[in-house]
Parts: sequence; structure tokens; C-alpha cells
Amino acid sequence: MISLAGVVTASALLIALAGCAADAPVSVDSTPVAGGTLTYATGFGEPTCLDPHVGGNMPQALVGTNVLESLFSQDESGAIVPWLASGATVSEDGLTVDVALNEGISFTDGTPFDADAVVANITHMKDPNTASSTAILALGKVTSVEAVDPLTARFTLSEPDSALQESLAQTWLAMESPAGLARGMDANCEAPIGTGPFVFSEWVKQDHVTLTRNEAYNSAPAGAAHSGPAYLDTIEWRFIPDTATRFAALQSGQVDVIDEMQPDNVVAAASSDQFDVLTGALPGASIRLELNSGYAPFDDERVRKAFIASADVNPGIESLFFGTVDRSYSVLSTSTPYGASFEDDYAIDTDKANTLLDEAGWTSRDSDGTRMKDGERLVVDFPISTNQSIPAEQSLFEQIQATTKEVGFDVELHPLDLSSWYAALGSWDFDVTSAIYTKNSPDVLRILYHSDNIIPAPSGYHPNNAHVSIPELDALLTEAGETSDAAVREKDYAAAQKLLADGAYVLPLYDHLQKIGYSTTVQGLTLLPTLQIPYFGDTWVQG
Repeated sequence: MISLAGVVTASALLIALAGCAADAPVSVDSTPVAGGTLTYATGFGEPTCLDPHVGGNMPQALVGTNVLESLFSQDESGAIVPWLASGATVSEDGLTVDVALNEGISFTDGTPFDADAVVANITHMKDPNTASSTAILALGKVTSVEAVDPLTARFTLSEPDSALQESLAQTWLAMESPAGLARGMDANCEAPIGTGPFVFSEWVKQDHVTLTRNEAYNSAPAGAAHSGPAYLDTIEWRFIPDTATRFAALQSGQVDVIDEMQPDNVVAAASSDQFDVLTGALPGASIRLELNSGYAPFDDERVRKAFIASADVNPGIESLFFGTVDRSYSVLSTSTPYGASFEDDYAIDTDKANTLLDEAGWTSRDSDGTRMKDGERLVVDFPISTNQSIPAEQSLFEQIQATTKEVGFDVELHPLDLSSWYAALGSWDFDVTSAIYTKNSPDVLRILYHSDNIIPAPSGYHPNNAHVSIPELDALLTEAGETSDAAVREKDYAAAQKLLADGAYVLPLYDHLQKIGYSTTVQGLTLLPTLQIPYFGDTWVQG
């Protein structure tokens, strides 16, 4: 199960790092107060569609989690617990899963939540016209869903899926009103209809989304502090891409909560009695560099190994992140089970890098020191999503650019907005990239590195950015995904990660942390364990 040992309150972690005096404490009352507006500023970017079935990225999950709810959730130990569903029964052969549903729940348009609604949602996710990436990949083994009775939905699978209930706990597979889905993609992208504590009521493009309270709310997740409607009247969800501007807005009181904080801002906020910070290691893959092995120059394993042996990560981690992250040597985050660490495979060795490049035929250098082969320069194209990489991370990439240059790589960094970055990846227009992928299961390895996923999803996104195609790896990931035997899964996932390390397909950097800064006048704010996303059903603003 998922360990949340990496999920801590940043004030406890970082207070010793702060060198400035704390501000005067703010007096707050712990008694919940109904009413008011909370303003949230995100740096993850503005979704192009609010329906997380379409595509399926973090901006959609962040804004959608408090509107759209899932069949299952997870508790703080990582165990699957009921939410809209009350449980699941798996057949002996693992090919049929009967999901029992809670009764008495309705979508905010009055449509009842029942087995027919589940069928409509799974059908919508798997429809190629929906252009899903995350949901359709998670449902790859589901061949059909039927309503056995009003409160039982039967999933039929092509092969056993040990991660199915974990997948169904994610916001990208949340339940939406069938009547809402029937309006068509355009209307549903503007305002999907869920069962959650809030309702999408307004979207002013390039500015904000307004969420309003669902007065009839009655389906709080496990671990919620109270049942029934939320305390807040309204949440204004603002899009502020610049990290410094977001933090300044928090400091000035223009916003109440921010995400994607810079490390120095985390330290400053945690040392102040005016603010606090929630952090959690997002489950799934660690922040990592993925080398595109399908095309030159990284189709040559020697060149990949030379790049990794010369990409000196640790000095940047130490100097840029103020102790807020630890270097990772695992492709899986610390909050994901079965992560395996291979520090020796990522040791810096410039002599080895130079020897490997010589062996690969990159033997001469131009006037800039860039290696040459057959008249071609050793150029590495590195598109960077400015929405997904905070400035400290972009500075880390610049340091990697500098250290790899010493052995003859010319790494060209190209900062792009989220849409342009997705387009570059979709067309394989990159040599190396850093791509976050959040999934609450080690099955994320199958999504990211099984050869089936070199082929793009209907959205055009191919999660196997490293272009890995190893039959042995495919077999390990398939077996791990089919078995419920924990020992077999651990063995298979460790062997799979070793193949990735040995082949130099991935360079792990550090855990992707959710970093939520908020005013201490904000009370009752928590992170849902499933994806470490802020949950506002129990939140209120004091005075």
C-alpha cells in the first residue's frame, strides 16, 4: 500500500532552515465558520477543458477534485476505501469486478448516481472521441461495463488488473452526470457536473474559475472532518503562472492559498506565523529526465550512459532547493510502493562519459567544444514546460546543461507553455524531457514504459516518452499488473526498474512535491491521500 511517510507539514520540516524572525501570530478560532470566499492561485496552468476525462492532467485534477468524485478513495495508509462505491467483489479468475454503489447520491443537476451512470462514464472515458489519455490508459484492461442492477456495476476485463480500484480512485476517472455528458464535449468542458461539495459556476478564460457550494452535498470521502455541505460559499480559482507573483499575492492577502511554491518561498512561509505550508510527495513517478531512445542521438545506449554519467544533479539539488527535497535515485516517488533505488547507476564519471562518446563515434569537437560525428553536432533538444517546472527546477536543468557540456553535449533548453510542450512531446520533437506523471499505484511503470504506450492515446499523448521497447520489461510489467501477490509484484517491479536503470533511459531527480502555501486564517485544509490534492469540503476562512 502507499506509504505517506513523505507527506509532512512543511513547517515541521523546514522551520530550522529559516533565518528570519517570525511575524506576529494570527489569532484564529478552531470553530468552523460557514460562508465566505476562498481565493486559490495555481501555477499549474489553466486547463483547456475542465472535464478530466478529456486528456487528463494535473490542472484538471486540481480544480476538479472538489467538484467531481470518484468511486473509491484511499486512507492515510494507502488502503482503498469506499467513496461513491461501497466496495468491490473480484471474481476468482480476476476477469470480473462487481462494484457496489452507495445509494441516495445525486449529481448536482438532479440526475441520480447509479450503475447506469457508471456505465455512461466508463463508456465516455473509453470513447476515442473523448480524446482521453490518463483515463483510457488506466482502463486499458476493461472491455465492458454493465449495470447488473441499479446499485451494481460489473466491469469485465481482458486480463486481471491489480491496479483497477486504485485507478478508479483518481480524479481523472471521476463520475460525471450522464445528462451533462450528453450535452457534448464543448458544454461539458466548460462545466462538468459532479456530486462533489462544489459546483462549476463560471469560467472566465485566462483569469479564474468560480466554484460555488453544493447545498445538497452528502457524499464526503473517508477521513473528512464532517459530512454535509461545505462551509465555504465560494472558491475563486485564479491562474497566476509566475511563482513570485503568486507568493506576493499570498503575502499581500490578495489570495488565501497557492500551489507550486518555490523552495525559498516554502522556507519563508513555514517560518512565519502568518502562513503555513502543506507538502506531500505526489504518487507515481519521480521528477526525472527521460531520454528519447527512439531517435538519435539517444538511440545509442552509449550516448545515453554518457549523458547520465556527466549530468551532475546533486550540486543543484543542494544549492537550489534549500533542503526541501532529497535527491532520488528511483523512477518511483517515495509515496509509491515498490520503488527501487539504484544510486550506483547514476554516479558522475566524466572519464567514463568521454570514453563512451569516443566509442560511439563522437570523436571530434567544434570550436564551442561540442562533439561532432559525420559532420553533425551532438545537440540535445530539451523542451521545458514552464507550467510544470518551477524556476528552481529550470535552474537545475541549466546546471545539467553546463555539466554535460564539459564532455561535449550541446543541450538546448526550450521553455514552452503547456500546450506547446504537449505538442512537442506528441510529435516526438525532443531528445530529453522532464514529464510529471501522477498515479496512485506502481502500475505507473506500465503506463510510462510498456512498449504498447509508445503508440499515442486518442488525445495524441504517448506516455512512453523514453520510447522504451524491451520484451523482458513488458513481460515483467504485465505480470505485475495481473497478480495480487505482493511478493511477485515487488520482485517484478524491482526487476523492471533495474532494466530502466541499466539501459540509461531515465535520470531520476527528486520527488514531485505538492507545495501548498496558505494563510493561517484558512482552517481545515487537507490533502486527499489519493493524489495529494487540496480538499476544501472541510475548509473555512476565519474572519
